[in-house]
Amino acid sequence: MIKSGTKIYLASKSPRRRKLLKQLGLKFKSFSVDLHEEILDGEHPVQTVKRLALHKSQEAIKKVHSGIVITADTIVVLDREIIGKPKNENDAFKILSKLSGRTHTVYTGFVIQNIEKKKTVIDYEKTKVTFRKLTLSEIKEYIGTGSPMDKAGAYGIQDDFGAVFVKKIDGCYYNVVGLPLAKLYKSLIQVM
Repeated sequence: MIKSGTKIYLASKSPRRRKLLKQLGLKFKSFSVDLHEEILDGEHPVQTVKRLALHKSQEAIKKVHSGIVITADTIVVLDREIIGKPKNENDAFKILSKLSGRTHTVYTGFVIQNIEKKKTVIDYEKTKVTFRKLTLSEIKEYIGTGSPMDKAGAYGIQDDFGAVFVKKIDGCYYNVVGLPLAKLYKSLIQVM
């Protein structure tokens, strides 16, 4: 367990990330940073998630001037194509149809900054996820719940029906949820 007198901030509006940090027993405050998450052509997914998490971190430390700030970014990659959050229901349908019966990779980049100690960790995790073959009605019903709309790859592996799409995973389960907990925990200890 991490016990720290230093204030910890999660710069994310994701309820999943807040829940994961609570699992670590951390006391923290959360707030969101608004920025355009630009995907650059030809950029490797690892560079993309690290760059976006760092950009979020730079914006976050403008709001808080002390403590430890945690930021993260998650993307889904299929056949070298980066798949972010769906733009609309039609886009969610296309994404889920593409993922059906195939294996994709989930990348999460994260940045942890201890502002006072000037210590920073920038890292990432990747997990392979295999979907079973989905029916059209399953995809349509899932989209009808609204759940896919705020998630990279248009699905959640936790807390909703998206969990039954997953046939198997290879790697960190929590990475697919939104934060690679084991790696994040070790990184937090490094910046304390």
